[in-house]
Amino acid sequence: MTAVTESVVLHLGPEANGSLLTPEEFDAAEFEEGWRYELIRGVLIVSPVPSRKERDPNGELEYLLRDYQERHLQGAALDTTLSEETITVDPERRRADRVIWAGLGRLPEPTDPPTIVVEFVSTGRSSRRRDYEEKRAEYLAIGVREYWGIDRFQRTLTVFSQETAGWTSTTVREDQTYTTGLLPGFALPLARLLQLADRWEQ
Repeated sequence: MTAVTESVVLHLGPEANGSLLTPEEFDAAEFEEGWRYELIRGVLIVSPVPSRKERDPNGELEYLLRDYQERHLQGAALDTTLSEETITVDPERRRADRVIWAGLGRLPEPTDPPTIVVEFVSTGRSSRRRDYEEKRAEYLAIGVREYWGIDRFQRTLTVFSQETAGWTSTTVREDQTYTTGLLPGFALPLARLLQLADRWEQ
């Protein structure tokens, strides 16, 4: 008689930070809620959930996107948007602040990369290098069309766009509004998001 081997599902929490995992183990694991989990170079990275300074403007961004989807004549361009989404950039597993799918005309399949990825840039040299360089390269490599870095410290939005010859970058100042052909008719007033982050500094 052949023995049946049962796969073991890992139950992981913050104490597992720094553990070595394969992508397959990460994908099959069950995670304790209230924390963010990423797999970077085979190492499990566990971090606290975003602060109110990030969650508040992120919630406002979702409101603006869904209002555009429901009310604007071209709002059907937006398929859906989700926060705190895990993105596969083999062999890594990144946790994005917000993802946006546009132009599909349907809900995305698990294999569909987001059209736009949004990150609220963190402070610190290593965090900024991660947000501005590492994630940019990883997201654009899997077919993300635009990567938005919202930086409340520099008061800017940096947009990295996927072009035929590579990527280009555009910097939007606090007093400017960003528009993109991926979401025709949608306008993002950067100051509105920054003001929501600022109020938690009080």
